[in-house]
Amino acid sequence: MSNFVLPGDKIAITEEYESGKNACDDGHIVRSTVIGENQIDKKDRLVHVKNHKSISIPEEGDIIIGTVEAIMGSMMAVLIKYINSKPINSGVECICPTKNIRKRNVALVKDVVKLKIVGHLNGTIHATIQEPSLGVLFTKCRKCGMGVKPLRDIIKCVECGWTDDRKLSSDFLKTDFLKVGE
Repeated sequence: MSNFVLPGDKIAITEEYESGKNACDDGHIVRSTVIGENQIDKKDRLVHVKNHKSISIPEEGDIIIGTVEAIMGSMMAVLIKYINSKPINSGVECICPTKNIRKRNVALVKDVVKLKIVGHLNGTIHATIQEPSLGVLFTKCRKCGMGVKPLRDIIKCVECGWTDDRKLSSDFLKTDFLKVGE
């Protein structure tokens, strides 16, 4: 008998074992939630599924760097590119509330931002931008698309002189994590 399972495959019944990592129970049956090998812990009466290729999901307290994909009233959606300075390609997004920040534009679409993960709720990853080290790391002028420089707590375009208000990170324009050509 093979230990290889697919998502939804029956592994055990709930009277025998409880669901562990990468497994869930539907009330009667323990099923796999990922592709992998089932591992039965007879001592603790748990069923786990070892996933050979995992998707990088940030945990509470992780620092992420990503690109703002959407601004929706009092929150923004961010596509995660780095978790604790390690690049990922999973296409996972998080949301970040912006309503308590006294800035006209906390960030704009395509800005690169640094956030801290505060938790997972209802299948959604939640982040914050409140701390001084968190905020916009890289942005361009919204009027002409050229580079900007910080000017106290705002940014000013080096080409056209346009000024704009953003929640800047204390690391604004000081990081070298961006790759040329991305």
